[in-house]
Amino acid sequence: MSTPSLTKHLLSGSLGDLLVDVRTGDRSSPRPAVLVIHGFKGFKDWGMFPPLADRLANAGFTAVSFNLSGSGADDAGEFSLLDRFAHATYRDDLEDIDRMLRAIAEGDLEFPAPTSIGVVGHSRGGGAAVLMAGDPRIDALVTWAGVGTIRRWSDDDMKLWQERGVLEILNARTGQVMELHDEARREIEAEAEGALDIERAAARVTAPWLIIHGDQDEAVPVDEARRLAAVSTRRGTDTELVVIEGAGHTFGAAHPFAGMTPHLQEAMDQTVGWFSRHLG
Repeated sequence: MSTPSLTKHLLSGSLGDLLVDVRTGDRSSPRPAVLVIHGFKGFKDWGMFPPLADRLANAGFTAVSFNLSGSGADDAGEFSLLDRFAHATYRDDLEDIDRMLRAIAEGDLEFPAPTSIGVVGHSRGGGAAVLMAGDPRIDALVTWAGVGTIRRWSDDDMKLWQERGVLEILNARTGQVMELHDEARREIEAEAEGALDIERAAARVTAPWLIIHGDQDEAVPVDEARRLAAVSTRRGTDTELVVIEGAGHTFGAAHPFAGMTPHLQEAMDQTVGWFSRHLG
């Protein structure tokens, strides 16, 4: 098997350019591809994502990771695009994911159209992946610490957000105060129980779905994973829930990446195994 190589690409996204990394050991023959979707305040080069992409590429997949156009991060991993972050919504994320799936399926990223496509999403990226549940291009799905609802703020926070027209969020790692403008609040109020209802979308998942969650997740309670699994399995979907004992929201990973942890190793092993079984 050839040693995977990394190439970088630009695509047009909902709020600006999509910064795309492709890792693969074969750019001439079709093979399965896996799209990696980061979460809120995440980006393609955050902590665990490059090692995950490397692991997928070394396992024989073409690994495609990217910055959502509303991530706020540039290709150096710096939050220099905060105006995009301020205006980002789930609908923007879904448009970006659709664009990425189209580019992968049509061979627009300097590798052939794949034999099949898997998606792995973390946190908000996991929720967005579930909202894409009915997309026939997705042949297998894995979510890591995926959110079960788009409503992540308290009633008091939502009221304050409405009054001020902006919500300020501290990025504890960088010290930056990152603003969210009112588009996101209006989307949450209007759609949390409608087209962007993640639990309702879970009932529409048709691809084999692996849900990985830590029982010590401080950001997304494990009960959200259990509810999604229950909804999906009631509909007869090939869905499996793996709860990793002692794992937190990022499975022990930090940024900059400080090395593999047992929890992260298990999440990666489970993910590679799932895609190996379900992508041809």
